[in-house]
Amino acid sequence: VQLQAFGGGLVQPGGSLTLSCSASGSICSINAMGWYRQAPGKQRELVAIITNGGRVNYTESVKGRFSIFRNNAKVAAYLQMNSLKPEDTAVYYCTAWRQINTEPIAWGQGTLVTVSS
Repeated sequence: VQLQAFGGGLVQPGGSLTLSCSASGSICSINAMGWYRQAPGKQRELVAIITNGGRVNYTESVKGRFSIFRNNAKVAAYLQMNSLKPEDTAVYYCTAWRQINTEPIAWGQGTLVTVSS
């Protein structure tokens, strides 16, 4: 499985940004997709995950602000980020799992999101 992420950039606090992730290769092995992020000097954290069945989960700090969804063919995942805060600044990585609660089977290249005025 190969993942390619798009959509990072600079946005002002309170603004919105949508990240996209395109999957290719053995996509039939993917049962969930999601996004991690890593801010400077901090540990990587799982931001959002969505299963093939549509079940979603978010880290507490983004609930109500971020939404994850996939296209019908389940070859792409998107992270809609609203009401962005400076603390959302991080490199965001698209990931894919064969089974949740295990190690991801693929990582995207990372896309930088900077929230700053």
